[in-house]
Amino acid sequence: MGVYGAVLEPEAEDFLADIAGGDARSALNAIELGIMTTLPGEDGKIHINLEVAQECIQKRAVRYDKTGDNHYDTISAFIKSMRGSDPDAAVYYLARMLYAGESVTFIARRIMVCAAEDVGVADPQALSVAVSASLAAERTGMPEAQIILSEAVVYVACAPKSNACVNAIGEAMRAVGETGNLPIPAHLQDAHYKGAAKLGHGAGYLYAHDYPNHYVKQQYLPYELSGREFYKPSGNGYEVKIKEHMKWLKEQ
Repeated sequence: MGVYGAVLEPEAEDFLADIAGGDARSALNAIELGIMTTLPGEDGKIHINLEVAQECIQKRAVRYDKTGDNHYDTISAFIKSMRGSDPDAAVYYLARMLYAGESVTFIARRIMVCAAEDVGVADPQALSVAVSASLAAERTGMPEAQIILSEAVVYVACAPKSNACVNAIGEAMRAVGETGNLPIPAHLQDAHYKGAAKLGHGAGYLYAHDYPNHYVKQQYLPYELSGREFYKPSGNGYEVKIKEHMKWLKEQ
């Protein structure tokens, strides 16, 4: 607490110890909330007195019931605001979760999922930002973690959106479920073990880096799925370039 210039007064300490009932995390969360919501006094320090401690416990209990509808409604609004490209709403719901003492790990996990599910390759950096924020937030802890999470939330909310990767894996999973383990083309099969050559494994494989532009046409999908497209890039963000590049490859 000394790092934040905060002082926990004896009466507040006794109250939190009693109300927490041995749950150190609950007491620490209340103290963190007090640090975040209490202005420094004339001496420049944040004083967590009995009144502040009682207020923090009440706020945690009243504003956020983790087993009730409000808990899930807030999470839902948070995710949908990031998906809907509204950074203001996303940060607001982030603040509501933090104010109520929601787990930093839980929040960071939702940001990472949103980055992959709703941004995808439209901005490949979004997932990296989310993962980095998760690691940084867990290592620093509150209250600094709120700044780190805010940065990730704003980035993901403002990023161009695409669910092409979600659709791709969904269609691929359905294809596997419908067709089972179709034979892998022989030229793609492992040819490093003894006897593989006699089975024709690896025969005729074309090494892409030996050809112009590091590309050569070759059958990669099982022959029964030849021509099937799972990944269909959107017209947003970086996927515009991907779409153009994939079109160029098909024309070669």
